[in-house]
Amino acid sequence: MKKPKIEAEEAQPRKIIRADKAPTSGYSLVVDGHFKSHHDTVEAAEEAGMALKNKFQMLQVQVYDAETKTRSMIEWPAPA
Repeated sequence: MKKPKIEAEEAQPRKIIRADKAPTSGYSLVVDGHFKSHHDTVEAAEEAGMALKNKFQMLQVQVYDAETKTRSMIEWPAPA
């Protein structure tokens, strides 16, 4: 005799951000030409980029603005 399956609550679909496509909103970090993390504000993206650049100076880190479709380079050391 088969046991009845216990139905769990339906899982909400996850918001998946693909790394191979440019985002349509917000700001993303571009590390060595690849989209990595997504941020809501430019300040948060720059802060994350600078933290990454402080650890690994050899990386090319940029902030991508989805609205204007432009990239700005994170320079190290940070200008004073």
